[in-house]
Amino acid sequence: MTRRLRAAILLGLAALLAIPLQAQRFRRGGDFESRIMPNQPYDGRFTFARIRWEGLGGMTGEGPGWMHDYPWAEQNLMLILRELTTLRPFMDGGNVLRLDDPELMKYPLAYMSEPGFWEPSAEEALGLRNYLLKGGMIVFDDFNGTWMWNNLEQQMRRVVPEGRWMEIPATHPVFDTFYTVEDVHEIGNPGVRYFGMWEDNDPEKRLIAIANYNNDLGEMWQWSGSGFFPIDLTNQAYKLGVNYVIYGMTR
Repeated sequence: MTRRLRAAILLGLAALLAIPLQAQRFRRGGDFESRIMPNQPYDGRFTFARIRWEGLGGMTGEGPGWMHDYPWAEQNLMLILRELTTLRPFMDGGNVLRLDDPELMKYPLAYMSEPGFWEPSAEEALGLRNYLLKGGMIVFDDFNGTWMWNNLEQQMRRVVPEGRWMEIPATHPVFDTFYTVEDVHEIGNPGVRYFGMWEDNDPEKRLIAIANYNNDLGEMWQWSGSGFFPIDLTNQAYKLGVNYVIYGMTR
């Protein structure tokens, strides 16, 4: 059995087993603040860093937009990383951080849900700018439509005025860092596209931001063990998530 085939089989099994590790502790609706787990002190392990932004934009039964798919998405992705890579990630969900929190600098990869509703304060915009310029990478996920894209573009102009979004070509290393992810434009909603922002606007340099436009990887990670999405689709979503983590950890 080849290494690639073995990895594919393990990924399928891990996706089936990716049932929320603490599902009994969380219920939709109610006081969403009570469902936020305490942050764990940094101990060197890879920890999923979810960005909290102010406001109730995108509010659903899961809470405001920044909280969508929490904590199931990160728990399931960490399970996949533990089973299929040499990383030994923090497994109990992840940490929730604000962009102006100095602790963010300890985490090489940050994740933001529903950036279509995001409006950072001046302090948060500066915090994200410093984070990106010092080596961090942020992934924007779970948004679609022109007005949501326009908001992300507008807010990022406040963060990195000199930055320019460019579409990430299918041949870029981020799609081939750990897994070779083919047909990336078939992962998610119709019209899915991936945009990147690079250091010095140079596509040969490090990606500092990725936008999964017209896509929601977090939702596929969250529901991967439920049968809500086809296994092949959630497998691809996991492969892309693993690649993002490995790319962010090694660039």
